[in-house]
Amino acid sequence: MAETIILDPGHGGIDPGAVYNGRRESDDNLRLAMAVGNLLQKAGYEVVYTRISDIYHTPFEKAQMDNHFGGDSFVSFHRNSEEETNTSTGVETLVYRDTGLPGVLARNINEELKGAGFADLGGIERPGLVVLKRTRMPAVLVEAGFIDNEADNRLFDQNFTAIA
Repeated sequence: MAETIILDPGHGGIDPGAVYNGRRESDDNLRLAMAVGNLLQKAGYEVVYTRISDIYHTPFEKAQMDNHFGGDSFVSFHRNSEEETNTSTGVETLVYRDTGLPGVLARNINEELKGAGFADLGGIERPGLVVLKRTRMPAVLVEAGFIDNEADNRLFDQNFTAIA
């Protein structure tokens, strides 16, 4: 039986996430999660999404869904932002604890995204994030570049296939 990967396009619906020059994080997250899911399915994985349209679920609801689906791993997609635009660049992957499979996933994801052109900001422990804390499977949250950085947005758009 194939491994099941749960993909979470962060934000959605009433929560667009970060917004920069009309660009909504929730839209980028959905687009990326769907592309990654397509590639995973072609590689033989089972894929479950927390959303496939512009709807909102609380982080706790997402964790409950993930646990109900019983996947082998969980990946949440996001775009980062800062208070001052065009000051930060790169990718980071958040984990509950930087140990075991989540730590390995974080490093591998960052290494792949570095190969797609992003600066690698590393894996960061964020034990307070509900989707990382409440899921019963290895979980990571990928910050795929800064949505408020013109260079990261260009990279996200121009190298989208490699990023996925």
